[in-house]
Amino acid sequence: AKIVVVTHAGGVDFLFDGAKDKAGNPYNIRVEQLKTQGVQFEVCQITLRNRKIDKSKFLPEATFVHSGVAEITRLQQREGYAYLRP
Repeated sequence: AKIVVVTHAGGVDFLFDGAKDKAGNPYNIRVEQLKTQGVQFEVCQITLRNRKIDKSKFLPEATFVHSGVAEITRLQQREGYAYLRP
């Protein structure tokens, strides 16, 4: 299976460089592991603009798409992806 994690709004925060979960575990280790297994991590640039966040705040594994919601729709309609939300 090909997995693409598309983030927007508050969902982008775990991809910040230095971000940790509630137990204090850094997200970057798991993101790096998943990236080596082919998982893509995409960040909505509309969210960045609205929240005034610079791309430099993100892990190097993150890539950027213009609109997270539009990217989800594109993946579903044109590439046959399923949408799963935690």
